[in-house]
Amino acid sequence: MSIVSEALRDREFGVAPLETLKSMSGLEFLQALIDRRLPAPPITRTLGFLLTEVAEGRALFRGQPTFEHYNPIGSVHGGWAATLLDSCMGCAVQSTLPQGSGYTTLEFKINLVRGMTDKTGPVEAEGTIVQSGRRVGVAEGRITDGEGRLLAFGTTTCLIFPL
Repeated sequence: MSIVSEALRDREFGVAPLETLKSMSGLEFLQALIDRRLPAPPITRTLGFLLTEVAEGRALFRGQPTFEHYNPIGSVHGGWAATLLDSCMGCAVQSTLPQGSGYTTLEFKINLVRGMTDKTGPVEAEGTIVQSGRRVGVAEGRITDGEGRLLAFGTTTCLIFPL
């Protein structure tokens, strides 16, 4: 069993009510997810990754690619890396938002540098803010393996709006 699977085993999964989201800054909301004061998003169970650290302008996810993430040609589907990058970069933007604000991804671009398999082991995906304004947030992200090798990287542009 992977480290992430173990961490997800006894978690509650769900979606926080909009009123809860509106009542917190982005950083407070993300920290509440980490502290288990709010349920983990269902996608974390489906794809086997979890938000583990957050600070203003930074979000760190940990995950482990498994056989369940394979495509038909015998490697981890690029969509797994794309979703992990979308998550860490989007949460980096969210961590900068004031109470009552939300965001959505407008676009993202990724580069897959190294393939992943179920032998890759645990990976980290770190998103960091490039620029966060009143209407647009831009972030970048990197996925690295346990030895610090770059597996994928990307950038995102997010629309920021009042909830």
